[in-house]
Parts: sequence; C-alpha cells; structure tokens
Amino acid sequence: MATSDQPVKRRRNKRRQKQFTKSLMQNRVTVAILSRLAIWYLKLVVRTNKLVVEPENAIDLVTPELPVIVGVWHGQHVLMPALPIGLNAAAMISRNFDGEVTARIVEHFGNQTIRASGGREPSATLKKGGMIGFLEMLRALENGENVVQTADIPKGISRRVGLGIVQLAKRSGAPIVPLAIASSRRHVFEKSWDKTAMNMPFGTTGICVEELVHVSPDADDDAVEAARNLLEERMNKATKRAYALTGNPE
Repeated sequence: MATSDQPVKRRRNKRRQKQFTKSLMQNRVTVAILSRLAIWYLKLVVRTNKLVVEPENAIDLVTPELPVIVGVWHGQHVLMPALPIGLNAAAMISRNFDGEVTARIVEHFGNQTIRASGGREPSATLKKGGMIGFLEMLRALENGENVVQTADIPKGISRRVGLGIVQLAKRSGAPIVPLAIASSRRHVFEKSWDKTAMNMPFGTTGICVEELVHVSPDADDDAVEAARNLLEERMNKATKRAYALTGNPE
C-alpha cells in the first residue's frame, strides 16, 4: 500500500538524480572519457560491418541539391556521425549530459553542432533553446551547410514526423533527404520511448535514402501537412528497406 510520504520521496530522488546528472555534465573528465569510448566503439562498428547503401549512388544523387536537410528517426541515428558516406552536416544536439557526450562524438567525425533541442510543448521548446536552434539551422543552410534533424519530436510519438523539419525546409528552400540506418546485429532498448537501436560490431549495416521531399516557400497549412505526411511515408519506407538490407528485418 502506498504511503503519504512516497510522492515526497520520489520528488527528492528525482531532484538528487538531476543534481547528480548536472554535476556529471560539468565534469569534463567524465564527458571526455565517455565520448572517447563512444568514438572508439562507433569506429569498431563501422570497420567490422559490411556497409550496404541503396541506391549505390545515393550521395551523387543528393549532391546537386546541396545544401540539404537530412531527416532521420530518433533511436535509429546512433551510428550516423561515423558513417563514411561523404555527407557532413550540422546537427542540433540537446543541452544536457547526453548532449555533451554526443556533441564531442559528432565533432570528432568532422561535423558541426548546434546546442539546442525541441519539445512537444512550445514552452519547452523555448526553454531548451529550440527556437534559437531552428534559426541557427536556417543560418547554416543559408551558408551552404547541410543539417541533420531528427524528424520525430523528442519523447513524442515515435516515427511520426513533426512540423519542425518541414517548416525548416519551407523557410530555407532546402530539400529533405529521408535517410535510414540499420544493423543486422543490434540491441534494442525496448523501454525507451523511441526503442533506440544500438548498432553492434561484426554484422551488416544498411543505409537507405529515399526520394527527396521539397517544400515550397509558399506552401499553405494544407501543403505543409501534405509534405509532412509524404516525408513520414518515405522515411518509414527507407527504414523498412534499410532493415531488409541487413538480412535481419525489423
């Protein structure tokens, strides 16, 4: 039976956990160690996996459209910074402990970082710097840089495209590249909201690029929603195909 002081204990534990996480984030040694281990691991996965890209000339097809917005799903993007596919980009990364580690990984492999994140509620987006992140991604595209954006909203509905990536395409005029990555040997964190898949060594990694999605600068609400649905359809198609390429379908 629950006691009256249990909610208080839970709140205290949550505060302590946040304080511990904050102290870790501020500990540069911890961040440095974890990021180096992660970089080593990603290099191991890439070097010991057979890479299968579809279509084979995917980058050649994308090149005339540069700069582009690369759309990936949450939970399916762990290996992306280390992939030798010749498409470096700026990535928006959250301002928390995981983000500190991820930023170092992304930058190690020659990419840029934008420290911000979105959210399900406008107030959360503003608090996390999401609007600033949006403007910085827009500026990067205007300067001729590619950007990577997770298409689904953090801790929202997994594999449901949010409006942010579509609005970025509308404002910038840059097309969206639906991209999916999957490995035959993987560990899926079933309890995570996005069922994060950790790519593992000594297998096959499939990389699939679907037809680009363009959003007109003059697109009204209906056209934006149509583009959102089209992107979702193509990203799901790319994801299914990427898993099929590994020989171990999802």
